[in-house]
Amino acid sequence: MTLHLLAFLIGIIMDLILGDPLFLPHPVMAMGAMIKALEKRLFQNNVFNGAVLAIIMLLSVFFGSGIVLTVSYIIHPALFVLVESIMTWQCIAMRSMAKASCEVKKALEKKDIGAARKAVSMIVGRDTDGLDESGIIRAAVESVAESTTDGVISPMFYLLFFGPVFGMVFKASSTMDSMIGYKNERYMYFGRAAARIDDVLNFIPARIAAILMIIAAALCPDTGGKNAVRIFMRDRNKHPSPNSGQTESVCAGALGLKLSGDAAYGGVLVKKETIGDSQKRPDAGDIIRINRLMYITGLIFTFLGIGVLWFITAVISIITK
Repeated sequence: MTLHLLAFLIGIIMDLILGDPLFLPHPVMAMGAMIKALEKRLFQNNVFNGAVLAIIMLLSVFFGSGIVLTVSYIIHPALFVLVESIMTWQCIAMRSMAKASCEVKKALEKKDIGAARKAVSMIVGRDTDGLDESGIIRAAVESVAESTTDGVISPMFYLLFFGPVFGMVFKASSTMDSMIGYKNERYMYFGRAAARIDDVLNFIPARIAAILMIIAAALCPDTGGKNAVRIFMRDRNKHPSPNSGQTESVCAGALGLKLSGDAAYGGVLVKKETIGDSQKRPDAGDIIRINRLMYITGLIFTFLGIGVLWFITAVISIITK
């Protein structure tokens, strides 16, 4: 337990300091290559073949990461801590998400709409060519809000309570969802298993993230905790995803923005309900505010989660004596 918590904390610190350096290989790249290879062999637009891909992918990551961790522990506990720290670091995306969204802010401050559209296209799935300044800001805010769940709290949840193997499995699931979990002509059925697995794995962490983000909003002087609660209670289930609307509704309330709504994907307009109330015009500072909420939410989970894990371990130790 001590080694696990040490590695968990080191991994989080590494993410906060380093983010995802472009010159270093990332497991997501290997996962993406494997998904493409499996898709090439298995693709038929039906649920069964998609489920086979998902099962092969998740089992491969489970056993592969498990073997690496086991061998590292056999060699030396210090190597085990190093390997788990690196796995933890590469599962979490706080620094990289904040950096990517701040590129949008920098472009907007230079009044370069073209560069801002390009920057925001790197972190959202929608078409960005027709977005004005307000639309760009809202898209960036929505992306950070959603990433607070699937890029921060969800991986932390599985890493801390179930170990680095399950953290890597979650990362594989998230990667599958981002590559084939679309409701378009090609992936409507083939990607369904990947999308449903991702929904299930994010279900509990998304709600934890929303609650912690409300606390974060109440702690910050320039975000509204009470309004975050109001919009969360009213709009959290308006998003097509069962999970994305949780933190997105909190952010909409905390920042006083209207988020979501209709958006184009690959030239196809997708109708969606709006989340939140338009209490002010979006400005570039909202990107800084949503990043602050993401960081505080992640740090609250870190210390609260460690406390909960220590408590559970103590109770189990007492019961089993």
